[in-house]
Amino acid sequence: MSPSQPTPATSPDLVAVKLKQQATWSSGDYSVIGTSLQIVGESLAEAMDLRAGQRVLDVAAGNGNATLAAARRHCDVVSTDYVGALLRRGQARAEADGLQVQFREADAESLPFDDAAFDAVMSTFGVMFTPDQERAAAELARVCRPGGKIGLANWTPTSFIGELFKIMGRRVPPPAGVRPPSSWGTEERLHELLEGRIAAFDAQRRHFVFRYRSAEHWLDSFRTWYGPIHKAFAALDGDGQAGLERELTELVARFNRADDSMVVPSEYLEVVIQRR
Repeated sequence: MSPSQPTPATSPDLVAVKLKQQATWSSGDYSVIGTSLQIVGESLAEAMDLRAGQRVLDVAAGNGNATLAAARRHCDVVSTDYVGALLRRGQARAEADGLQVQFREADAESLPFDDAAFDAVMSTFGVMFTPDQERAAAELARVCRPGGKIGLANWTPTSFIGELFKIMGRRVPPPAGVRPPSSWGTEERLHELLEGRIAAFDAQRRHFVFRYRSAEHWLDSFRTWYGPIHKAFAALDGDGQAGLERELTELVARFNRADDSMVVPSEYLEVVIQRR
């Protein structure tokens, strides 16, 4: 290559990125955080107008918020995630509620199901974290039957969680070339990812409210249990940890609408797509 020719951009090693992500989400215990988000799964199930007897797939289900919401509506649900420990937590929740659900370890970018196997495919704050966004979106569409529905809940780029990931990205930079997860929280990106597969598209901006005793209580919980923050702190030296703690505390202060505790709304995009 001559000096005058541009150097081609380096493509990220998506396999390595995925393995690192899997280790991240396996650290801490996301189920401790995840159970507080149950209302998001219930809202999405209603937005999708799920019907009893429908075949429903929950992708990157974590500990099963959307899974349980669909099962409560008497759907035939398969719950998938690539972290087996989280699926076991979801299974325990389903058993405690007397709900029939099939749990299966699966990669959102390579779902082990036939084409058009499901009437509805859901993901709440899950599939948005896949490193190969195009492949994950193609898989969502592939396993959903024509005329079926794809339902998503994704944090928006300017939300509290979107800003949190920007802070962490400055402290612990992500691999070059990987699109930010919060891009799934924009209508434009979803239209790009599912181009040619959309018969109808409805998006609503909603808020999940994080409620904790204080910013310190929230930070302690997320630093202990939420894999991405847990790993970010572990990757930093003492000064870096102190700086990240300061920035996250300031972020809470910027979004907090309470004086006596932490009440922080975080915007997300609730999307229902009818599959072409």
